[in-house]
Amino acid sequence: MKHHDDKRFRIANQEALIGVALVLINFLWWYGFAYGLGGQPVSDYTWIFGMPAWFVYSCIGGFILMVVLVAFVVKYLLTDIPFDEEEDRE
Repeated sequence: MKHHDDKRFRIANQEALIGVALVLINFLWWYGFAYGLGGQPVSDYTWIFGMPAWFVYSCIGGFILMVVLVAFVVKYLLTDIPFDEEEDRE
């Protein structure tokens, strides 16, 4: 069976693109808050629990966001596929 005929490769490629999208979301979230709010003088920072707001939003908030997104993706978007070719033929 050729790779382009096997639906498992199509599913794997789709799931790889979902993974890349998650990485891009994580990076853009982190970069936006870290350099958007963190690009000002320290005297102008807003502080949350003794930490700069940009750190809380980019690192802690970003972590929580990614945990929720990854859990959603694993539960609803990823599929269980067999690795054995024998199961495909049956």
